[in-house]
Amino acid sequence: MTDSPAARLQALFEGHRLTPTQRRIAHSMVRRAADVPFLSSVELADLAGVSQPSVTRFAVALGFDGYPALRRHLREVAPAGQDAGNGAFNEYQQAVEAEIENLRHLADALADPGPVHRAGRILAASRPLPVLGLRAAASQAYGFAYFAAKVHPDVRLLHEGGTMVHDRIDAAVRAGATALLCFALPRHPREVVDTLGHAREAGLTVVTVADSAFAPVAKVSDLLLPAAVGTGLAFDTACAPMLLGRVLLEAMCDDLPDAQARLEEFDARAVARGLFVE
Repeated sequence: MTDSPAARLQALFEGHRLTPTQRRIAHSMVRRAADVPFLSSVELADLAGVSQPSVTRFAVALGFDGYPALRRHLREVAPAGQDAGNGAFNEYQQAVEAEIENLRHLADALADPGPVHRAGRILAASRPLPVLGLRAAASQAYGFAYFAAKVHPDVRLLHEGGTMVHDRIDAAVRAGATALLCFALPRHPREVVDTLGHAREAGLTVVTVADSAFAPVAKVSDLLLPAAVGTGLAFDTACAPMLLGRVLLEAMCDDLPDAQARLEEFDARAVARGLFVE
């Protein structure tokens, strides 16, 4: 199993009751896992958007004497040559290497398929199935909904915010929905947190794919599946969340007894219509 920087940080944070500010620091550290052992407390504070004393209190909450002790620990457990290896790559290659690391971390997490199997059962049983993704996460939600509609009888894409999104969730509940799938990526819109809170109040089980277990949506999710995003370019890259979405589709298909028949029916219609170029 790959011992990635992000995986080590996740393991370090597990079992600690963190305040919202501390979760924000943890979330920022996971997003920049490879760089964190070489950041000062001031740099980490700037990265997380918190005060420098908050970083010190965070380190103490994890059981260290202060931030220098935490940083020494992170450097000691970092793979040899980690800080030098990236120097051989240009900035574009570094971004790709970071995404490869995110995918390795996802592979490690999937060594325990239990959470994904549970999510698949929850999503397959919801008729209809609302799929939420706003702003940066809209494309993730759209991609999932596009393929899910081929095997699930009623998928409802919610990729535009505003005052109507709560109404659409209420309509889904009235139609029989029992769960909602959310894709949540940084920067996290406040509207997503509010919408998930409304969905839970309406009785829906919320399954969320997010960039970190410490993302702001964690507190309004019943089952959160983390998949890190890349932060090396001007705009975040989200290969791991996309792949996790496809894994969820596979798990959902396993719990839809007529999924294969629906796919075969779609293929037959596509051929009859000449839908695709051979």
